[in-house]
Amino acid sequence: MDAIKFVEQDLNPTHELPQFGAGDTIAVAYKIKEGEKERTQVFQGTVIQRRNTGVNETFTVRKVTGGMAVERVFPIASPFLESIRVIKSGSVRRARIYYLRDLKGKSARIKEKIFVKK
Repeated sequence: MDAIKFVEQDLNPTHELPQFGAGDTIAVAYKIKEGEKERTQVFQGTVIQRRNTGVNETFTVRKVTGGMAVERVFPIASPFLESIRVIKSGSVRRARIYYLRDLKGKSARIKEKIFVKK
């Protein structure tokens, strides 16, 4: 089992990613290929979940625009991922916050983590 993990780490380049989890608002910059052209698009929304570990790890981001909700799953080991920027850290008690799908308006807000300086 350790040999498999060693080979997976060796084959896939790892990105330096910030610490984030469910409830955080992030902006994900990823590359899109359209024909021969390549451009960067930013997808900003709330992290609903993080799943698996290592090479297979993915995270789901939910964004609501104009009353339409869009969820997108991003693999962490993807070569198309350029950067992830944490905009706001949310305070939630669950690892997967699917209940946000049923909420609208003010009830869909997430409390922000307050960091106390010592």
